[in-house]
Amino acid sequence: MTIAARRAAATVLALSALLIGGWASAAPHSFYTSFPLPGRHWVSMAGAYDEHLVRDVGALYLSLLVVTGWAIVRATNEAFRVTGGAWAVFSAPHLLFHATHLDGMGTLDSVAEVGSLAVTLLLALALLLPQTRQQT
Repeated sequence: MTIAARRAAATVLALSALLIGGWASAAPHSFYTSFPLPGRHWVSMAGAYDEHLVRDVGALYLSLLVVTGWAIVRATNEAFRVTGGAWAVFSAPHLLFHATHLDGMGTLDSVAEVGSLAVTLLLALALLLPQTRQQT
């Protein structure tokens, strides 16, 4: 995988982390009732509101943003691989949980939720691939 492709994958992950982490940290109740969009209730379907838990999730995503931002700036094989590893360790069990807890969700929401989490995991795994030389 080229550095440009790694930067692109990392940028998508960073934007995801910024959106989710920023929203959950700054407005935890809104995140709980409206994630991923107003009228959708992916988080509130999972149980009672817990501000502490929502803020912790926000902080986790913001910490992934820091690591991912560092990899984008440094653009070294090691930085991308550490970032990919961190995202994979988080994303694999996250995807597994949500893929096995879809009760009450419509088909569109189920596909969107599992699909978006699968993309996140695939991007993380892509960062773990060996670096290839950039064509000039």
